[in-house]
Amino acid sequence: MVIPPPVRLPRVTQFLKPYVLKMHFANNYVSAQVFHSPSATVASSASSQEKGLRSTMENARDVQLLPRLARY
Repeated sequence: MVIPPPVRLPRVTQFLKPYVLKMHFANNYVSAQVFHSPSATVASSASSQEKGLRSTMENARDVQLLPRLARY
């Protein structure tokens, strides 16, 4: 089910940044999503649970995981 984005006045949307980064930290993984606010769609998504990223990590609970996750 697709929920339409809230209606905003055109003047307000001029000053808002169109892309928003949302991150979720759990004990076992980190995930990040970039949302396009005006259209309420996901522009990009990455997670430490992805098979491609997991094979390159030495430690699944590495504190310095964020720079690697940000590259994808």
